[in-house]
Amino acid sequence: MSSNKNILKAFYLILISSCLFIYPIIISFKKDGTFWKSKFLTVNKDGSITYIPDENGNTIPDFSNVGYHHGLIEIPDIKVVKTLNPVQGDAGKAIQQAIDEVAALAPDRNGYRGAILLKKGSYPISGSISIQTSGIILRGEGGVTKLIATGKGQRSLIKVSGKGKVIEVKNSRVEIVDDYVPTGAKSFNIASSEGLKKGDRIIVFRPGTEAWIHDLKMDQIIARDGTKQWTAQEYNLSYERQITAINGNKISIDNPIVMSMDKKYGGGEVFKYQYAGRLAENGIENMRFESEFVGDVDEDHAWVAVEFDHIENGWVRNVSSYYFGNSCVSLRPGAKNITVTDSKCFDAKSIITGGRRYSFNNEGQQNLFQNLETTEGRHDYVTGARVNGPNVFYNCKSRKTHADIGPHHRWASGTLYDNIDTDGEINVQDRGNWGSGHGWSGVTQVLWNCKVSGAAVQNPWVSGKNYAIGLRGKKLKGRLDGKESGEWEGLNQSDLEPSSLFKAQLKARSTK
Repeated sequence: MSSNKNILKAFYLILISSCLFIYPIIISFKKDGTFWKSKFLTVNKDGSITYIPDENGNTIPDFSNVGYHHGLIEIPDIKVVKTLNPVQGDAGKAIQQAIDEVAALAPDRNGYRGAILLKKGSYPISGSISIQTSGIILRGEGGVTKLIATGKGQRSLIKVSGKGKVIEVKNSRVEIVDDYVPTGAKSFNIASSEGLKKGDRIIVFRPGTEAWIHDLKMDQIIARDGTKQWTAQEYNLSYERQITAINGNKISIDNPIVMSMDKKYGGGEVFKYQYAGRLAENGIENMRFESEFVGDVDEDHAWVAVEFDHIENGWVRNVSSYYFGNSCVSLRPGAKNITVTDSKCFDAKSIITGGRRYSFNNEGQQNLFQNLETTEGRHDYVTGARVNGPNVFYNCKSRKTHADIGPHHRWASGTLYDNIDTDGEINVQDRGNWGSGHGWSGVTQVLWNCKVSGAAVQNPWVSGKNYAIGLRGKKLKGRLDGKESGEWEGLNQSDLEPSSLFKAQLKARSTK
């Protein structure tokens, strides 16, 4: 009996020793053999990234300089200066009065006036809440603070908006002299740098031209009722940038070119600009939004929980919305460097058709959407027409979706969809005559390590490429025949390294 025990003990010792010997080999094999890396870039040992250019010098852009203060500053916890408790009846007047009182306060040296805290409880609101002054934060105590859009009427429950638009500084416009500025570039040559300096805010202007529209075949959309062919003047694109260095007549900028600029199609220009009336340092955080509704296809109720426009360096975090017809958060074209994080959009109520259920909608520049979740949406993580990047959707989940994720129509440029997990589709394609002539939905759209039911990713005829790297799901033909396939790599291969391009690019910033 003792002999059998000794034999068994020896067997276990041999087994354990074997496992200890084999385990490092398995781990080493996984690092060297199982994980795979993209041909479009290399993450170096120090964390820096080397981007591999194509035959024209184009690379995948650096998407890391997006969100609140380009991600260089953490979203702050601002001191409470006003506290509200639930009131009997409509709470909208009390909340608006508190906002107006805080708006009258002087901002501190960082631009903050203070936070308004809504204590736990329900706050019925028959109209809309408006923030039109910088430095005001509206904060709840989490899901126990509930703002309810009551009654009828399509509207935004909370609207944070300044005013104004990009205004060109007179006599500051200068031509880009390079014959071709590739996607991914952060520097280029101009006719003269006189009058420019490091820190200047500029527009990188890419004109629309008839030649470009024609070569893109967007003057040849197969028409149906209401179809509009694209026209050159509608595609003058203005990218907001800041000068980081000047060397002679070569300027460097904070965010990359996300659509190649070609002399053949009008080249480009830069000019200084102002945006008087734009807000800054506003936040909405830690609350639940609900819309009253009558039936699953009710259209006459609140449409958007939080809308931002004419604002830069703001945030929405830790919010949830239920039963709105369109969005939890909608960033309009004047919204720049906004972070939308750790939020949810659930159970939209509307007819399931166009113009509805855009759960997290972006029309602005340099915005970051991360750690989000949706149900019952249509276009859950989506951009609109002529949306100028870079913009990022990272680590977002979608379930029970009724349409596709991705650029929706009319040439969004420079969007990263990183670790999107959906039971629906992500598509980047020529949408043809859908809508009133959606056409090519986007360029420099990068799908990285996404999980989908299916995806159509195509390259437009000119001006750039679209990428599906490490996508798990079915490769789809797309709506229209005869389109060029995008840059597909590693279809249905797991263990892509880096698992997140956005996080790797963030880390690479510290090596510069």
